[in-house]
Amino acid sequence: MSKVKLEILGLSSSVDTQTGSFALVLKEEKGERRLPIIIGMFEAQSIAMEIEKIIPNRPMTHDLFKSLSKKIKYSVKKIIITDIKDGVFFAKIEIDYDGKNLSIDSRPSDAIAIGIRFNAELYADEKVINEAGILFDEVNVDKGVTKKSDSVKTLKDMTDKELKDQLNSSITEENYEFAARIRDEIKKRN
Repeated sequence: MSKVKLEILGLSSSVDTQTGSFALVLKEEKGERRLPIIIGMFEAQSIAMEIEKIIPNRPMTHDLFKSLSKKIKYSVKKIIITDIKDGVFFAKIEIDYDGKNLSIDSRPSDAIAIGIRFNAELYADEKVINEAGILFDEVNVDKGVTKKSDSVKTLKDMTDKELKDQLNSSITEENYEFAARIRDEIKKRN
């Protein structure tokens, strides 16, 4: 089965904010398809903290996995989203331990939270991308607009005031990945 290399595009709070779930959006490295996966608040927080290089006072569960790897001397090489059944994604964590390649079953959210701590490559089986992937226009991802005909401002098109308002809104909605992108745009202008 062929695999598609992915990268993390962003995290945002899910439409159903009552459940505390988040959407983790992955993008194929050489293509335009996106793979949105709904994940829990804890896993979203763990991923966001590692992306932003925020160090917690005490190790989170996924940090503990990395600490354990140093003691036992194994490394995480790849994360692969292997399947989707009835809307549920499945993943494997591929590790190298003592020269042996081992594969561990995992939820994708935990696998990705662990994988980013090791700079592991992220993949999905082609059949997963074909079944659950969505084609998005890059400019419209931030606003959730799915049709190219809809009019949308990019971050570069926004005024300083609009950026600050968007930043405050993103923080309030706990959309930290988008807030970081806005922050970067504001920094570029100063």
